[in-house]
Amino acid sequence: MLERDDPETIGRRVQQLRTERGLTQRQLAVPAYTPAYISTLEAGRVRASDDALRHIAGRLGVAVEELASGRPAHLATGLRLRLTEAQRTLATGRAEEAAVRYADLLAEAERHGLAPEQATALLGLGECALDTGELTEARRYFERAEEKNAGEPLPVRVPALRGRAVSHYLAGELRYAVYLLESALDELNRGGLHDPDALLLLYASAIGPYMDMGAHARAAKAAEFALALAPQVADPALLARMHRSVARTLLAEGRVAEADASLAKAAELYRQLQLRTELANCHWMRGYVYAQNGELESAERELREALDMLSATRAALYRSQAAVELADVLHRRGKSEEAAGLLRGVLGDLSSERGAVHSAAAHRLLGIIAEDARDTEAAEEHYVRALSLLERAGAAGDLADLCRLLGDLLRRTGRVEAALDAYRTGLGHRTAPGTTTLGPAPAQPPL
Repeated sequence: MLERDDPETIGRRVQQLRTERGLTQRQLAVPAYTPAYISTLEAGRVRASDDALRHIAGRLGVAVEELASGRPAHLATGLRLRLTEAQRTLATGRAEEAAVRYADLLAEAERHGLAPEQATALLGLGECALDTGELTEARRYFERAEEKNAGEPLPVRVPALRGRAVSHYLAGELRYAVYLLESALDELNRGGLHDPDALLLLYASAIGPYMDMGAHARAAKAAEFALALAPQVADPALLARMHRSVARTLLAEGRVAEADASLAKAAELYRQLQLRTELANCHWMRGYVYAQNGELESAERELREALDMLSATRAALYRSQAAVELADVLHRRGKSEEAAGLLRGVLGDLSSERGAVHSAAAHRLLGIIAEDARDTEAAEEHYVRALSLLERAGAAGDLADLCRLLGDLLRRTGRVEAALDAYRTGLGHRTAPGTTTLGPAPAQPPL
């Protein structure tokens, strides 16, 4: 059966096309039908059979699909091809250009009532907004994409759900991001919906918020599942993203060589795919690995490369986050003045609603630099701002260390009671890591 509009709409369309071509109802009808039948059809009083529509479409010189639905022939296929081109534009780091393309394609899909293509365009617009740091806009696009796919199975809805979770994560809402990802994982695994692509996407996306919350055990388990699923996944971009996320857990376990090897795999896949923003993020993560291993010169080189690439792609939020990592390395290499300038330059792009964890990291580092310069008042101000940001985000992994820094500063300036309060706060976070406050872990995949 053809996908078709209601009889009245088809009747008006037949009449309009017939008139445009200067045909009479008799000329349109012969030899298979009568003028009276065409008249009844144009009035919307009869539901034409597929054979009748094929006859009329042939006489009018249009595709039968266009006559039945009003959509040009092969419209959906053409739209999907152009959506793929927009995705390639985004992958090469041109998020603003890709957003314009996606918006045009969304409007066209809406005009012709193509729901799957609307969902794809909305998903692309959400990814563009993530790249440019417009987190509220990104969330709205992902929510609309989920609405368009509301009747679809969960694996089809996972990319939009994951996008929404990432937008909450980047906004500093770690616990809610984890809730969204774990709920989807639980539903997939308990329901027997073993879709490797969907599962890998969710597990890889959960690693970042787990690590920031101090839930290292869950991050390691998510990485283990992601690696086990990888052989069943054909999408190289998804595999590359997974390797980049898994490197964080390997590093946390002290497996530096394995983390670097995982990042090397990701970088090679990104180069093959020409995914510029993701490749920049891979340089960023490799810089982080080198920094944690004390190889500061290599770390600086990788992070500068990441920062240059992200600056060229106008990925504002990611650029600011990478700059914080680079500033930390510069400070450790004795280049504190350059580090402070870099941090002050990006703080305007970060806030409690936009990159909260890295905003806190920037204030923490500025506090350390101020302490080194014996400006205790400025140092305390930065530490307190960082503490507020981390508490709001629930980033238990960093809170304890910050409380120690603040407590040491308060003790040195003679405020012993305030210092004790800061230490107690830090101990409270240290004894209640994210793994004990997240609720039951989601069901495991049938690997």
